Amino acid sequence: MDAQHPIINASFPQAILHVDGDAFFTSVEQSMHPQLKGRPVVSGKERGIIACASYEAKALGIKRGIGLWEARKICPELVVLPSDYESYSIYSKRMFEIMRRFTPVVEEYSIDEGFADLTGLRRLHHLSYRDIALKIQESICKELDLTVSVGLSLSKGLSKIASDYRKPNGITAVQGRHIHLFLQRIPLNEVWGFGPSTVALLRKHGLQTAYDFVLRPEKWAQKLLGKPGLEIWHELRGVNLLPVTPNPKPANVSLGKGKTFTTPSADKEFVYAKLVRNVESAFIKLRRHRQRTREIHVSLRFKDYNQLGLGARLNRATDSTQEVLPMVRELFEKTFRPGHDYRTTQIWLTRLESAEDTQFDLFEDRLKIERFERLSQTIDGINARFGKHKVCAGTALQIRDTPANDRTELPWRKQNLLPGETDRQRLYLPRLNIKI
Repeated sequence: MDAQHPIINASFPQAILHVDGDAFFTSVEQSMHPQLKGRPVVSGKERGIIACASYEAKALGIKRGIGLWEARKICPELVVLPSDYESYSIYSKRMFEIMRRFTPVVEEYSIDEGFADLTGLRRLHHLSYRDIALKIQESICKELDLTVSVGLSLSKGLSKIASDYRKPNGITAVQGRHIHLFLQRIPLNEVWGFGPSTVALLRKHGLQTAYDFVLRPEKWAQKLLGKPGLEIWHELRGVNLLPVTPNPKPANVSLGKGKTFTTPSADKEFVYAKLVRNVESAFIKLRRHRQRTREIHVSLRFKDYNQLGLGARLNRATDSTQEVLPMVRELFEKTFRPGHDYRTTQIWLTRLESAEDTQFDLFEDRLKIERFERLSQTIDGINARFGKHKVCAGTALQIRDTPANDRTELPWRKQNLLPGETDRQRLYLPRLNIKI
């Protein structure tokens, strides 16, 4: 096969769509606040690090992951906003709802991107596959005032590369007989699934583009990169090995909570209080999903982003915050290093199992366990009524005593409640700038 001969002599035996939000978080902010359109906007004020940059900011060299102080040096007029994950989530749900109007087979890959299987829907919509993709893109823009980039091809791997090809607000449709032409324009580092190490390895073998990779024999790809590399090889050749899966995600196999401080701190008890707050939040979610954990991991991140962590396996699965706090304290004491500034605490719960499948041990203290369970139920009930963390561990009260600063600013949505809304209950509205 040479560069002039197609890999597949067909147009769309399968039609897989990938929709990717353009600078999603800041685009949502600009949708809710039209006065920000055309201005350089970033989110992440609460972290001190940019979480998302608008395309206007990106044009100035400002990108995700750099510090706000550095970004402000580049652009003193930069608009810096606290992350409003509640609004981002609402916009995300609306985006996927729009996609489901055109096909029921939609996979929510992340908050701002998803796949859809359009195969066989041309007759239903009286449109070509490309026109269906364009209709989805236009509907999202019209109804949510967001731009998305769209890729359409025969496999997930190809459609994801295609959606990135003409960002922002682009559409790229790669039919089977044009795959060989498209892959010649794609460098290895833009292939979905190839990390820096894989790219470096392939370049050592003289490969530069995705097309160079698919020209190699199947056995060569498998021998060099194993099963994942073989799957990518087939996906790039238009064989869809990764079907679009619209089913809900399975139960959590792990669960984590982390919080970056508004200002790094060396205060041991303050850092521990932040960790305890993470533990409480993680176990609230664990109980909400009716799961228990058998293993906990504590991680403390220094100001320079290095981190230390320890884990411990529990004697039995539990969903009680109070039951694990002594173990958390022990792990914290072994991990904490005096004299260092810390910026983040994290807790990870692993080896999760269903709370419905309780196994009793002959020698365990059932009365003590039941007291923990009743305590958790009581705390959850009070907090559900009056607000999260209204009842909490005394250690975590230190957090409320910390002075406010410009990085503790709440998102606009939480400062502008509608009549009848509370801190814990708000209406399912993706836009508030609607004139009636």
